[in-house]
Amino acid sequence: MEERIALLREYETGAFSVTELCARHETFYVWKRRRESGESHWFEERSHAVQNCPHATESRLAARIIATRRRFAHFGPKKIKAWLEHERPEVDWPAASTIGDILKCEGLVEARRRRRRAIAQGEVVAPAITPNEEWAIDFKGWFRTRDGIRCDPLTVTDTASRFLIEIRIVDPTGTGVRSALERVFKDIGLPDAIRSDNGVPFGSTGAGGLSVLSVWWLKLGIEPRYIPPASPQDNGRHERMHRTLKAETSKPPAETAAEQQRRFDTFRHHFNEQRPHEALDQKPPVKLWQPPSRALPGRLDDPWYDADHEVRRVRPSGEIKWRGDHVFVGEALAGEYIGLCEHDTGGHIVRFCGRDLGVIDRDRRFLRFAPPRARLRVAQETAQTPRQ
Repeated sequence: MEERIALLREYETGAFSVTELCARHETFYVWKRRRESGESHWFEERSHAVQNCPHATESRLAARIIATRRRFAHFGPKKIKAWLEHERPEVDWPAASTIGDILKCEGLVEARRRRRRAIAQGEVVAPAITPNEEWAIDFKGWFRTRDGIRCDPLTVTDTASRFLIEIRIVDPTGTGVRSALERVFKDIGLPDAIRSDNGVPFGSTGAGGLSVLSVWWLKLGIEPRYIPPASPQDNGRHERMHRTLKAETSKPPAETAAEQQRRFDTFRHHFNEQRPHEALDQKPPVKLWQPPSRALPGRLDDPWYDADHEVRRVRPSGEIKWRGDHVFVGEALAGEYIGLCEHDTGGHIVRFCGRDLGVIDRDRRFLRFAPPRARLRVAQETAQTPRQ
């Protein structure tokens, strides 16, 4: 307000041209006209609200909308509109978005708490070209054997050689998968990375997409790689194997789960050692695959961090103590040590076993990162991939 008064006073001195005043102040002519109008409070802000809106909803219609909401407390704008159109089809009822605005102004809509979206870390193109550089893991769709028992076949393949490492009926939980993988790791060895979808038990919606299972992978030195959501084509080699597996072992299903497992074992032997693979120049996968060089360690050490990191242990609740506050990082990391390194922005990057999980900003809020989405191959190669 004082600046507007000073603007006109400077103009009256004659020491400044209008051009100079406009360079020093904004909207010179607006305030000049206001003062010349003779208003006593010419320097005050005026309301920018619309004085007349010809498209406003009639009060009688708004009252009927509010009454319908009070009658049906769980009806949203779309259902209220449908109900009113059914009751009074001759009335031109407003759009659902307008009904929502009416309910909001009346205080009948509760603000929905939204979860902050994870910060994307970009795409990583990572085609595997050597055995054990990357394995793929997934559950083939569950089904029931003829005696009514549910079967959840866990499958593991080597991406480069297409070698089918394991087919095992297990519980579709982190504990069930870990038990099966411990046996595989002990008998065969460890891959460099494991590709999976984002669902339980392989991934989560938490920091870095990690689950309890993938936290274990990281401690073993195995990189979890997640395909983009709703993109099974980015694990296409594994999905194509599932198609062959389903056709040859579960149509129709076996009488019992034990018999079904024997079918899987027979299929694995046939797929690896006898069946020619078109993408491998008609060679069976066993001709290209070889066991990993890394063995399962006898004990797991805690992760190590550089000297510029502050180390915190994650509590069972998923929180850490940070600068006098409790900051939630993720329950999948409960009991683990994480490192926090100061960032140029003033926040701190949160890391676990070399993977960035998020950042704690200056307001002590944890902003989680999404996992880097590792694609199997570039787009040009997708159309050229031969059928198995």
